[in-house]
Amino acid sequence: MHVLIVKNVPTEGPGTMADHFFARGIPSSAVEMSLGEAPPAPDTFTHLVVMGGPMAVYEMQLYPYLAREARLIELAIKAGKKVLGVCLGAQMIAHVLGGRVYAGPQKEIGWYDVAITHEGMQDPLMKELVVPGSATAQVLQWHGDTFDLPGGAVRLASSGLYSNQAFSYQDRVYALQFHIEVTPAIVAEWLAHEPGIDFATVRRDSERIYSAYRERATKFYDLFFR
Repeated sequence: MHVLIVKNVPTEGPGTMADHFFARGIPSSAVEMSLGEAPPAPDTFTHLVVMGGPMAVYEMQLYPYLAREARLIELAIKAGKKVLGVCLGAQMIAHVLGGRVYAGPQKEIGWYDVAITHEGMQDPLMKELVVPGSATAQVLQWHGDTFDLPGGAVRLASSGLYSNQAFSYQDRVYALQFHIEVTPAIVAEWLAHEPGIDFATVRRDSERIYSAYRERATKFYDLFFR
């Protein structure tokens, strides 16, 4: 096993995934796409993780490396690899699978509840993110774009503002609009560069939710990275 992590900006790394890899002895490496690093061929990794970033899928003319990233995702999916996309990474997967990516009605920044669909509650990975006794997940959102559900994909989570919060494809590709990997420190770092956000509320929510959130994320990781 080897996990390749694609980073779109240096500040958006694997977070708790990296901790998980260390704890479980899972080999991993990262490629900094925005710094011009070239990703390796798909036959060098078993799992591909595509992280977030402030750029948009429809801005490929401004960020040419996104086109190379899309090609890597396409090759990985065709090669039967397990692929996980977070935020921009989820939008990139949707794009590669033929879904339209576009600006949403408003930004979601902070901790929100998302509704897990019937299919999501049956999905062995997605149901690990569910708050016990409910059909919802508390997640950290940090996005303004969204996407249409690609053909052949299964919607796993939704919200009133964004109907497509998570989907799976062929039971080995997962796209999460929300951030599963964050820690309170990561959230605080992002807040420092996001004017107009209620820092105190988001920070307080991070401290309150994080312990259970990380436990649920770890269960998701255990199933995906195996």
